[in-house]
This record gives sequence, C-alpha cells and structure tokens, in this order.
Amino acid sequence: MKTDKMFNVRHSLSHLLAAAVLEKYPKTKLGIGPVIENGFYYDFEFQEPISEADVKVLEKRVRELAREKLSFSKKIITPIQASNSFKKEPYKKELIAELKKKKASISIFETASGKGKAKKVVFFDLCSGPHVKNTSEINPDGFKLTTLAGAYWRGSEKNKMLTRIYGLAFETKKELDDFVTMQEEAKKRDHKILGPQLDLFTFSDLVGSGLPLWTPRGTLVRMLLDDFVWELREKHGYERVEIPHITKKDLYIKSGHWDKYKDDLFHVRTREGHEFAMKPMNCPHHTQIYARKQWSYRELPQRYANTTMCYRDEQSGELSGLSRVRAFAQDDAHVFCRMDQVREEFLKIWDIIHEFYPKFGFNLNVRLSRHDPKHPEKYLGDSKRWKMAESMLKSIADEKKVNAIDGLGEAAFYGPKLDFLAKDSLGREWQVATIQLDMNMPERFDLSCVNEEGKKEGIVMIHAAVMGSIERFLSILIEHTAGLFPFWLAPVQVMIVPINDVHAEYAKALLSTLKEASIRAELSPANETLGKRVREAELRKIPLTIVIGDKEVSDRTVSIRKHGNKMSEVKSIDAFVEDIVIAVQEKAL
Repeated sequence: MKTDKMFNVRHSLSHLLAAAVLEKYPKTKLGIGPVIENGFYYDFEFQEPISEADVKVLEKRVRELAREKLSFSKKIITPIQASNSFKKEPYKKELIAELKKKKASISIFETASGKGKAKKVVFFDLCSGPHVKNTSEINPDGFKLTTLAGAYWRGSEKNKMLTRIYGLAFETKKELDDFVTMQEEAKKRDHKILGPQLDLFTFSDLVGSGLPLWTPRGTLVRMLLDDFVWELREKHGYERVEIPHITKKDLYIKSGHWDKYKDDLFHVRTREGHEFAMKPMNCPHHTQIYARKQWSYRELPQRYANTTMCYRDEQSGELSGLSRVRAFAQDDAHVFCRMDQVREEFLKIWDIIHEFYPKFGFNLNVRLSRHDPKHPEKYLGDSKRWKMAESMLKSIADEKKVNAIDGLGEAAFYGPKLDFLAKDSLGREWQVATIQLDMNMPERFDLSCVNEEGKKEGIVMIHAAVMGSIERFLSILIEHTAGLFPFWLAPVQVMIVPINDVHAEYAKALLSTLKEASIRAELSPANETLGKRVREAELRKIPLTIVIGDKEVSDRTVSIRKHGNKMSEVKSIDAFVEDIVIAVQEKAL
C-alpha cells in the first residue's frame, strides 16, 4: 500500500538525517526519530546551537545520501551488545534499559553502502523498523527539512530540552510542493495568531499554560455557538442540568475512569485529607442525576444537556493554542434510555449534528469507531455486547446511506461510537462531533427503569457532543474561515464609517437603528483617513463595512462593502436591516 511505502520512506529519512547530523556534528547525542503525519522528525542534543542555515546544509547531505543507494537491514542484538553499541548515547541507553526490563527483543537497523565484503555501515540506530530496503526507493526531490524546535526528552518538562528537526516527505515533488503551499496558507490562518489579533482570547503566564482567557468578543462567539447547539437540542426534548467541577475519586473508581485516567487528572486534597479530582469529563456526574430516583419506562428517555468546564493535566509539551488545553468547555449531553430506543435517539443526534455543521461550510464524513478484539484489556464489557452494539451503529449508518469509515480500535473504552469528520477549507480532516453508545457505565452504576411487568430493567446511556470541546472547535473554525466568521457569528457584524464629521449624525442614527434590530455594529470615528478606517475593518475581519458620505445622507441609503470586496452595493436602510435580520435568522453563510 502507498501509506506503508511512505511510512518506510519517512522512517528511513529520519535515519539519514541522524547520519548526516553525526557526520557534521560527531559529538551530538541521539534521541528518537519517529514517523509523523506527512513526514518525520529526529531529536538531538547538540553541543552548540544550530541555525536554519545549518538545517539547509543537512538537507543537502540527506539528499546526497538518498542518492547513494544505501541499504537498510535489521539485526537482533543482546542487551550487552546494545549497551556496548550505544555506550556514548545516554538517551539510547535509557531506552535499552526499558526494553531489557520488559524482556523485549532489541534490534538495530544498519544503513550501509556496498554488499558482501565491500559492505560499509555508515549509520546504525536502535530501531524496530520498518524501513525501505534501499534508498533508491526514496525520491530525493520528494522531501525537505522544514523547521527547528525545542522538545523535552520523552515530552516531560522535567527532562532535558533537545533540538528537534522536522522533515516532510512525499512520493512526488508535486505532492511536496502542494503540501508546502497549503502549510503556508495554514500559517496565515493559525488560530494561535489570529485569535489574539481579533481579540477573541489571550493567555497569561500568571494564570498558566493551557488555560485560555476569553475576551468580551470571544465570549460572545462562544455563547452564540452554545446557544445554537441548545436551540437544536431543545427541539428534541433535552433538559439542562448543572454539575460541580470536582468530585470524590470514588465516583471515577466506580465508573472505571480512575484506573485509566488517574494520571491525567488534577488532584485536590482537602484539609480533612479527602481526595477529590477536577472533572475531566461529565458523564459520571450525569449518571448520579439519573440515579436520584427510580424511573418508569414511560419516563424514558431522560435527556440531559450540560455545557461545562472540564480539566485535564496535559503535559506542557503537548499544549497547543486552543487545540490542546488544560481547561475546556464541553457541550455535553447524555441520554438514558432502553435499548429499543437507541436507534431513534441516535438519529435525533445525527440530525442535530447535520444541521449544525453546514452552517459553517463543513461537509461531514462518518467513522464507525469499533473496539479491537485483539486487545480486550483496553475495554469494559464482554465481546458479545460489543458486537451487538457495533452492529446497531452500523445499521444506523446504513439507514442514513453513509459508507462509514472503519475505525478499528478507535472506540471509547466503554463503548463504540459514530465519529463525524469535517474537512476544512485547506482540505485537512478533523474529528468533530461524536455519538457514543455505552452499555457498561449504566451497569456499573446499576441504573435501571421499571418495565411494563413492574420489574427493574437495565438501561443504556448515549454520550453526545456536537462541538465537543468549544475551544478545539473554535481553533478549527478560526483556521477554516481565516477568522472571517459567518455573518450571524461575527462578534462585530457591521462597521459604520462616516467620511467626515459632517456625516456623523446620520451615522449615529444608523448605529441606533441597527442596534435596535439586534445587529452588532460599531461606529468608526472620523479621526483617521477613510482608507485607514476601511482597512482597519478589513483587518478585524468585520463582514460588512458601510461608508457614509453626502449621497448616502441625502438619499437616506447605505453603501455596503462586503469583506474582501472593493465593490459597494447601495440599499435603503429598511431593506438593509431586513436582509441582515433574515440572514441572521437563517444563519446563512
């Protein structure tokens, strides 16, 4: 398969990079060099800093090595041989010690020129593979080294900071060039840059990494998104609930989360010595709302919706803007129902998701995320129950005439799920919404209803997130739209720009009219040039700019310029307001 071939190519290039580094900087200590999406990296401990210019020299040498038809061969070695081979490599010795402790086999890959007696090893590395057989399988023009970055060894800030060199690799130069072009566009859309520029959110060293602070504009956007999700859920019979941000650890022990996630939690110890945790998810709390009374089957489904903060102790090196944070809000919902109600409830959530995402220009694919039967230790419940649940989810996808992607091993530990994947304007695919069937947690908490025969009957639980993490969704949306939100979502929808003070009175009256119609508008005072004020509105990604001059005042009209368009359209104020109100109501793109 093409993906297998490219994995081998990328892995082999990481070794060639390490070989080039040791050739130029012999005292360098080696970290690791794995394959990542679209490329590879290698971590090094250099004796002195290197520059981007040095990376270009290394790239040239890697390209030369790729043309030398070097072979890759695997060799199983003993722990003693491994220790001797890497006696000057502290990071490799650490990995060897771990392999030795696990009694795992230890292997190296040799990169060599020539054959037989003429064979000369130019590089070897602690590695389990796979690699290409020969560098003739690598297109020397299909890769490039891209960036330098700092990276803690093993991702822990307690360890030494190493230098990471990233590389890209594709089958052809055209694929590489296309990807580089897309990356350059992605940089312009980077939410970590655009978010603060548009005054949506900020971070503070005093508050801490991974803890975003939302400005008035950003908070407005969050509220509009959450209100839209609630509007869709309310139509399907959901009720709002609220829960605390902490819990005794007993709740997570009973739910099964403690054993799996205790290292990812923020722990809180009370002055009386009790151990609590900041909640990383909401489902166990919601089970206890359901468990407050005995329900009749006639009262099911019970549908709870809750947008609330969650907290996870992410490692510093894993934090990234809004994409990976320590505090995030989930638009969470849980349905407690009987098994024969699952299909109808899944379809309702499906419809909510497919009404929400087109409002932002996203098309969705679906993945059926199943358990991996080869690793039952990763999941709760027996295989028979898993097969039944997965079959039900597949039938729902079939009913919707969707050819679902097979997500073997992608299930949650308590049940299978339907994951919705959205492609952004740059062609990148993101997992967004999810619907999950859980037959295990209700059993662990002994949740039930009284059935038609007056007997207790076990129920199931559906987990449903439309945006998932609002922070992560906004990181995707900012980059998808380049900060130019759909009109209904823009924190400032209209900027009014009077040409000079003569037009200020008309402009102020227009501002009042727009605000009375619940249109979010601002007035740009005439203390700068017209061109500068129009450019300012463009930079702030305001969808519509209205320029007010003599003609507009005399005709009682507005001259409307859409963002990114130099042409203007003239309308009466009443027609303009009516059009905008309809656009907001319909949440038009």
